[in-house]
Amino acid sequence: MDPLDKLIKAALKGDQSAYTQILNQYWDDVYRFQKSRINNQNDAEDITIQTFAKAFNNLKQYNPKYDFKNWLLMMSKQVYIDNQRKKKHHFVSIKEDNEVFQLPDQKLSAEDQMILDQKLIQLKQAINKLKPAYRRVIELRFFHDLSYKEIAEQIGEPLNNVKIKLMRAKKLLSDIIAQSKHD
Repeated sequence: MDPLDKLIKAALKGDQSAYTQILNQYWDDVYRFQKSRINNQNDAEDITIQTFAKAFNNLKQYNPKYDFKNWLLMMSKQVYIDNQRKKKHHFVSIKEDNEVFQLPDQKLSAEDQMILDQKLIQLKQAINKLKPAYRRVIELRFFHDLSYKEIAEQIGEPLNNVKIKLMRAKKLLSDIIAQSKHD
């Protein structure tokens, strides 16, 4: 059996080291692909990590008769296109307790502003439910706008650990938010 097939099967069974090996093996390819389109290291890193998160969520849909790298790059292209669509909207920043939130740049009614304020509170509460290590990488990345390399230096961990920790933190945060909607 092909070593990649073994890794994919192990990852599908929940083997975290298999996910790490796949990420390590293909990170540079996906990052270079994005860097050739985007002239911003942070954006290229974000899209790369989003690509792996999407790939890992859809791994059972991968067909081994196709090249895995090409499958990842096609997924990365779609993530890039999705991000470009989202960026068409203008945003303003709101700073609160040294945290910056990006919000749509539009005049809000008092009712809409109240709803938005409530959502920001809910987001902060969800972030606070994360384990401290996950909360810290989320805060460093999104509130302090540090690159993955800067986060690795700040917390004293290898770059690949930061990439994986941030991907897990985003997934956990998404799960917390989804769960709070059902409660």
